[in-house]
Amino acid sequence: MAEKPPYWYLISVLFSTVPLTPDLAMSLYEVASALHRSGEGNGEVVQDKMEGKVRNLQRSFALGAITGPGFEADLEMESGRGKVRFLLTREGLEAARRRARVDAALRN
Repeated sequence: MAEKPPYWYLISVLFSTVPLTPDLAMSLYEVASALHRSGEGNGEVVQDKMEGKVRNLQRSFALGAITGPGFEADLEMESGRGKVRFLLTREGLEAARRRARVDAALRN
């Protein structure tokens, strides 16, 4: 099975008040891609010593030539509260589509 791409291919951070670790970035990507696929407005992200809400902003954002659907996360961490606004990249959307196709094939 192919290795997962690094998080910086999957999301592009527009704004963050907290340091973005690779684990946190991947968790945000997983929740955001599920929200994008389902069309739901809100989801939850939970990690060791951190939890938060991710909102689907229901609109596209651009950062230079990078565009994609936008999301915002309000996080509660040991170090305090934080906010991250980010978008799913074209590569991130394609990776989510591939994963959905594989999951569907495995269910059948």
